[in-house]
Amino acid sequence: MSKAASILDAKLTYLYSRTGGSTVKLGLETTLALMRAMDVDPLRLPCVHVAGTNGKGSVSAMLESVLREAGLRTGLYTSPHLIRFCERIRISGEPIPDEELIRLLDAVEHADQLQAAEPKGRLGTFFELTTAVALKWFLEQQVQMAVLETGLGGRLDSTNVVQPLLSVITEIGMEHKSFLGDTLEQIAAEKAGIIKPGRPVVVGRQRPAAMKTIEEKAREIGAPLLRANERVSVRRLSQDWDGQTLSVETADGAWKPFRLPLLGDFQLANCALAITALEWMREELQLPLSPDVVRSGLEKTSWPGRCQVVSRDPIFLVDVAHNPDAAQALAAFLKKARGDKPVALICGMLSDKDAEGFFRLLRPVVDACVLVPLDSERSMPMERLMAAAKAAKMPAAEGSMPAAVQNAKKWAKKNDGIVVAAGSLYLASAVLYELGVQV
Repeated sequence: MSKAASILDAKLTYLYSRTGGSTVKLGLETTLALMRAMDVDPLRLPCVHVAGTNGKGSVSAMLESVLREAGLRTGLYTSPHLIRFCERIRISGEPIPDEELIRLLDAVEHADQLQAAEPKGRLGTFFELTTAVALKWFLEQQVQMAVLETGLGGRLDSTNVVQPLLSVITEIGMEHKSFLGDTLEQIAAEKAGIIKPGRPVVVGRQRPAAMKTIEEKAREIGAPLLRANERVSVRRLSQDWDGQTLSVETADGAWKPFRLPLLGDFQLANCALAITALEWMREELQLPLSPDVVRSGLEKTSWPGRCQVVSRDPIFLVDVAHNPDAAQALAAFLKKARGDKPVALICGMLSDKDAEGFFRLLRPVVDACVLVPLDSERSMPMERLMAAAKAAKMPAAEGSMPAAVQNAKKWAKKNDGIVVAAGSLYLASAVLYELGVQV
């Protein structure tokens, strides 16, 4: 290991020490204190803020790709990462360089110790520290538009220290109930907390309870509500393992068909959200976002681990689906795409997830399943995961990650089948690493 790599490893070790349920305390006070200590004014950052349950990462990636295609110097902040931490913080598509990351991690560690020593101060969490690093880097690099994905919730999420030009809310489902609330209305209220007075919010398909909560919040603070399904029509013309050909129609007319390299029905709704936001930016901010530029940027979108086909012999698909809503979307995709091919599922999940609900929705399209532990202290114990699989009548066996990948590939080749790895971003990361796939 080089000296620089050793230093970065030590800095990240400190950062990861701030991970864990006992350190999580939702609120903006610590993030704002870190900002002050690091001489960062988050209100100066031109940005789009994206929240939701499923699809927020895909929408963020689409937005950034198009804005970069338009010639803007872009920032993209997403979480978690798949392989390397630096993936979380990108400028014009490039991850933050190791040397700059070391410098900023040193700065945030110093700021963390200073603000924790203040009356009522406390050490920052992993996400608070990471957000401070990202915002400082974006401001230093004078990005012209940053796209920020929330981590958990919205109202009290660390990213909510910004004043976005507009907000985007993807489909909301039941998640993080211990932090966000026990009902869909409560969770939607937390995510709708990114809406700012007088700033528009783009919203797409939602369950009625979530939509009502978003509508009330927007009306309460005078934020224009832009409904993607009323402004943009996205229709699929064809789909194969390399992507899908889409037809788009907006108020300006029909576009030429284009290829989106992201698979799944759910990406049509995500695409409509992104186009609605981009059209607003073209009209209100006078950005050079013609349909040709938007199409070209969407065609270049890269978002690994989301219905990603990583090999073709056999077909091996990696997806970060980890909740029932995402499982339903993945099942719908597989039902259409697999034809008569059998499917083997490799699955590992975190302990706070609805494993039984996840398995029940995938069971109709899965012929064999191997359960693997995750490299995380939050990994669901194997006995619980197996019990959930049995309750859902999922034909499952236990295995280790390397053996599961190799055995599933052999099974798929023998049976002319498909391998799908899903259940957690940690699982997707481990599988990509095992397969030697670069992100």
